[in-house]
Amino acid sequence: MQITLDLDDDLINEALRLTNLTTQEELLNLALQELVKARQKKNLLELAGKIQFSPDFDHKALREMGHAAD
Repeated sequence: MQITLDLDDDLINEALRLTNLTTQEELLNLALQELVKARQKKNLLELAGKIQFSPDFDHKALREMGHAAD
């Protein structure tokens, strides 16, 4: 997708320096990926304490069976 943006040159140059990326396209794609990851993480953190597990749920047994990574 092609779009025209008016971005802060100093901010772009600093971000390029910090990331060692060479193009603005790479930089903007990375920025969008990191934004999405951060928001997804935030949304997961908002669930903390809201999920009720069954009283007999044994997360250690599940981990030992190797299903926790599936």
